[in-house]
Amino acid sequence: MLDKIILASGSDIRAQLLRNAGVTFDVHIARVDEDALRAALQAEEATPRDIADTLAEMKAQRVAAKHPEALVIGCDQILAIDQQILAKPETPAEALAQLQALRGRKHQLLSAAVIYGDDKPLWRHVGVVRLHMRDASDDYLAAYVDRNWHSIRHAVGAYKLEEEGVRLFTRIEGDYFNVLGLPLLELLSYLTLRGTLPK
Repeated sequence: MLDKIILASGSDIRAQLLRNAGVTFDVHIARVDEDALRAALQAEEATPRDIADTLAEMKAQRVAAKHPEALVIGCDQILAIDQQILAKPETPAEALAQLQALRGRKHQLLSAAVIYGDDKPLWRHVGVVRLHMRDASDDYLAAYVDRNWHSIRHAVGAYKLEEEGVRLFTRIEGDYFNVLGLPLLELLSYLTLRGTLPK
């Protein structure tokens, strides 16, 4: 491996995906006010795709400023239903409300990654997954939140497909790695073409 890689994310699942792929990297969590940045971008009527991309770039840029010798990977994931964006639920009641708003409908998960190096963005990608949620009953959704709150409070949309949340869906269109928050195949392809990872 020719370049030092830093993941500017505290996500355990993103780190695990990279480790499982045989990538050696350090973790430095980017300290950015995501809520304020997201609100400002929404006020400017930015699209969900642009919001995810901008937040990923800001995180990569923040960490790269302290580690100019490294390739820094910044990531962000946005859940969009129509043009509305859902954030991580702060309470079980908010989680239930999100699930009730999503049920019986289609929404998108947008997973953005930006690689920063040489004081500029070198690569970026936004993966899109379309998810169709079944029309689950209020009783099931309430019980689901009660059983899974400890885990889903960290997830936009209040579900995790790698856990019981998969039972909420009838159809998923797109790359599973994007569901988990990282466009992994595209990221690995770039790092391989760059020569950071062996061909």
